[in-house]
Amino acid sequence: HEREHDREISELITKHEEEMEKLRAELKEQQHHLNELKQQMAATHKAEIEQVQLQSQKLHSLELEALRLSLNNMHTSQLELTQSNLRKEKETALVELREMLNDKRAQEVAILQSRHQLEWEKIKEQCWKEKEDL
Repeated sequence: HEREHDREISELITKHEEEMEKLRAELKEQQHHLNELKQQMAATHKAEIEQVQLQSQKLHSLELEALRLSLNNMHTSQLELTQSNLRKEKETALVELREMLNDKRAQEVAILQSRHQLEWEKIKEQCWKEKEDL
């Protein structure tokens, strides 16, 4: 009975060792699969990060381009506004100059008319004197 018991124990130990070997082999295979999955995940993660970085760079480039266009539009608007203001100032200055020249011309005309009137009076007076003398 003891030998039978020893044999059963021996068989159980052998069976246990075989199962342990089987489990170790399965564990190694699962670890190998796990390592492969980790590598695949790392490669996928790296590709995703690169894609996100590329998209981020594209977005940054688009934002910069939008800012450049906005700045360009603001600059163009400012130039147009400045040009419009300069045109108005020029027109105002021309109107003022025209008015000033018209005033000066009117003064000169008045002075000339006054001189003409004085000369006319002198000539008239001279004529009367000459008539009287005759």
